[in-house]
Amino acid sequence: MSIDTPTCPSAVVHVPHASAVVPEEIRATLSLNDEELRHELLIMTDWHTDALFSLTKDTATTVLFPVSRLVVDPERFADDSQEPMASKGMGVIYTETSDGKALRQGLSTLERGRLLDAYYHPHQRRVQGAATDALSIHGKCLLIDAHSFSSKPLPHEPDQSPNRCDICIGTDNFHTPSWLVEWLTAAFEKRGFAVAVDQPFSGTFVPTCLYHDNRSVVSVMIEVNRSLYMDEAAGRQLSSFDRFQSDLGQILMGAVGTFRSLTEVSR
Repeated sequence: MSIDTPTCPSAVVHVPHASAVVPEEIRATLSLNDEELRHELLIMTDWHTDALFSLTKDTATTVLFPVSRLVVDPERFADDSQEPMASKGMGVIYTETSDGKALRQGLSTLERGRLLDAYYHPHQRRVQGAATDALSIHGKCLLIDAHSFSSKPLPHEPDQSPNRCDICIGTDNFHTPSWLVEWLTAAFEKRGFAVAVDQPFSGTFVPTCLYHDNRSVVSVMIEVNRSLYMDEAAGRQLSSFDRFQSDLGQILMGAVGTFRSLTEVSR
């Protein structure tokens, strides 16, 4: 029987959009003034998801992307021909803001390559390494893709319905089993949260080298409505933050525990 250890748990928490860091050398290449950049970071950052989705090291390996998605988006396909959001100027390297203004001017092939080499590829390798370590020891890996979303649709988002759920569960038909969706839905609803599956966002992250290749990598995206825990106009935590963090933590622990149990049964 394999059990999780502090050095290699069977679960990985991926937090791609929590950082608002824009390195100085990247800031110089952006077209926005300081106030415009502040606003774009405010609405595009998944604020506090690093704290909300924090689990102990013996429960999950956490992989945080260290810079803002305005630098590079680690969840996009590197090839814009494969990335649907590239049509909105928001492929792996954004050239437009959420409302369609120019974020960068004339991104060269050389600059694009440098950004991918500096940020995108190293991050993919970190997540891949955590997942393959889990696979090598436990035979399976649960990847939790951690996000938050605005309570009101942003201009670039495909789903413009004003009626937004509390919790969005994103799935992939290859990597997300139905039992996990059902378990999470029931767990959130039991605590009074309104849940939707693949609305307003769909899909979940898997490192490129494992994507649609290995069914032992189980992945699910969990998106939480920011109005549950933060003042969206200021970016500050609400008084409800601790309670929501506790509820979410209990659900995540339960999901990981259930995954472990099912993994042991199948071995």
